[in-house]
Amino acid sequence: MKHLILIIASLCFSALFYQQTIGLNLSLFSIITIAILWWHNKPQFQNQTTIIYASIYLVTAILVFIQGTALAIFTNIFSFFTLIGSVSSNKNSIYVQWINGFYTVIAGYFHRKFDSDVTPVQTALKKDIDILHWVKLIGIPLVFIIVFILLYKNGNPIFEDVIAQINFDFINLQWILMTVLGYFLFNNISQPVTIEPATTLDLNTVNILIERKNTSEEKNKKDNQLGTTLLAFLNLLIVFYSITDVMSLLTNTVDSANHLSIQVHNGINALIASIIIAILTILFFFRSDLNFYKKNKTIKNLTYLWIGLNSILIVLISIKNYQYVSAFGFTYKRLGVFAYLLMTFFGLITTFIKVYKIKNIWYLVRVNSQIAFVICMLSATINWDYSITKFNINNAKVLDITYLIHLKGNNSQLLKTYAQQYTLSEPINSQINQKWTSHNQSLSLMNWQEYSLENFTNTSKTNQ
Repeated sequence: MKHLILIIASLCFSALFYQQTIGLNLSLFSIITIAILWWHNKPQFQNQTTIIYASIYLVTAILVFIQGTALAIFTNIFSFFTLIGSVSSNKNSIYVQWINGFYTVIAGYFHRKFDSDVTPVQTALKKDIDILHWVKLIGIPLVFIIVFILLYKNGNPIFEDVIAQINFDFINLQWILMTVLGYFLFNNISQPVTIEPATTLDLNTVNILIERKNTSEEKNKKDNQLGTTLLAFLNLLIVFYSITDVMSLLTNTVDSANHLSIQVHNGINALIASIIIAILTILFFFRSDLNFYKKNKTIKNLTYLWIGLNSILIVLISIKNYQYVSAFGFTYKRLGVFAYLLMTFFGLITTFIKVYKIKNIWYLVRVNSQIAFVICMLSATINWDYSITKFNINNAKVLDITYLIHLKGNNSQLLKTYAQQYTLSEPINSQINQKWTSHNQSLSLMNWQEYSLENFTNTSKTNQ
């Protein structure tokens, strides 16, 4: 029964993906994957964590169909590895689940074949199924048939003509290889495996720092003095920088995209350096015994202050980037700045919690990887090409229409409407019309496996 299900799934895999681009097929593949995982791992699907990840994976599958964006596809694949890793071990950190999921997809069958203990039932099954006998039963007659066909061809011209007319072109080797690949993939993930000792080590590692019994009072005192002095000067430095940055925002008149770009990117560079130094410095001083030193109140307060000042720095950079966007519209780089600032902000919060609640570095890795996963999932719910185009057309003071034309084709209707409402140069009009026509033609030529929601909502492709 197991092999029959995998064979059917592999045939579906070929039907969905052979010579097709990504679209509805990936969404249907996700549903098949969940079904196979559930069928072979029913006890694991009674766990709440696995159910949540299965639901997230299903949502990303729907997003692939609705949005059809590269980000939606990426998050679907990302959640695919997460779900498989969760089925293999649902109590692990999410980054270990990613590793286990990826490992299962690549080598799940071989891991089970060579690394698992062979049970008596499996041994009896191997005895019942004589593989060598089946190879002989199929292979030897096949070889003899081919040999005798070649002999008979030379002895009878009519028989030779009949054999020559047999056409094996209907056999598609690439399709067969795709089916074999599908079977290999589904066989691998049907029973997810774990990497040891990484999985067990992660399960046995707690998030809380444990106080050591034999600590050096003198060493803690020196570390406390060094950390207090260093953080005091760094706090003064970032205060001075923030004041000058506020003055720059209030007094400077920005009239060019290039000037704003320099301001934003210089600010980002300063922020990157500041945050890296902040986190590494905090991790260094609060890596062990200083967390439990009785006179560490001053250095802790300076640490909290530094985290707060870095948060202010994030706000200042956000304001600069917002000015940039308000004047010249969104681009993916400007969106990337906001994304980085958001992740940096969460990084500062988790660093604060690490110091305040005496957590270890594994806490930061675990929590921040979960935050990154959530941000990635939420970002996939937005069609960014369409949203960037709509925002820029309606809000940008200086519209870079060329940039919008080079975005993905699903913004072509917005550009077409804009071109009809405003007078544009002939080259720009020509590019927009070409983009609109090309996009609609590609929609009309798609096979059902490649469909997205736009194939059903875009009526322009039938009214050209």
